[in-house]
Parts: sequence; C-alpha cells; structure tokens
Amino acid sequence: MATFEPGKLHIERHALTKDDVSYNIHIDYEVTQDPKEGKGMQFKMHGTIFDKEFEETFYLPKDQAYNFASNFTKVVEKYGIPKIYSQIGSQHKFYDLMFEDVRVKLNMQSGDPVKPEHLG
Repeated sequence: MATFEPGKLHIERHALTKDDVSYNIHIDYEVTQDPKEGKGMQFKMHGTIFDKEFEETFYLPKDQAYNFASNFTKVVEKYGIPKIYSQIGSQHKFYDLMFEDVRVKLNMQSGDPVKPEHLG
C-alpha cells in the first residue's frame, strides 16, 4: 500500500509469512538551502522495518534530487531489507508523482547543468 501527497510519501508492506518483508516507511521532503551545495531537497525517511523503528535524513543537491530512489534503496538495505525487496520504488505511480513534485519544487528544467563533482 502506498499514499502520496506533495512533500510526503508513505509505503507500507505487511509480511505474509515469517520469511517475508514488512515495513511502514514515511518519506518527508522539503526544499532547503545548503551553505556549500546551494538549493536542494532534504529527505527524512522514518517508520519501521521488520517492526524496528528507524530514521534517516539526507540532503540531495538540486542536480541530484531526481535520483532519490537510489538513496531510498540504500537506506532500506542498511536496515535489513534484502536486495530482492529493496526496490521500494516499485510503486512507480507514486514515485512518478513524487518525482514531478520534486521537479516543480526545485524548478528543475530539462538541460539544467550537473556539477561535474557530482558525477561518479
């Protein structure tokens, strides 16, 4: 199950067997200004993974904010979700809505420059 509203994504999965994965993840995000990187998006992931509470906050500069799903995957794997299940972005409809919201909030345009130090 997933729900989206601008600035918030909620993804929930209930384990069907004892070997299955369960999580209840809230992703909140807002535009922020980093002194070094400039305008970008602050993300806060919180909730439960395997019934254990977690919280992670990270910042992505404007030219990398479109890549939030990769960061989400790294966070959930860090908290124990196996790679086979870690693509919590399989809720594409909701990620598409979130991507569009991030794009609008940061006024991202096709062809915007990417800082070379962010590549690689």
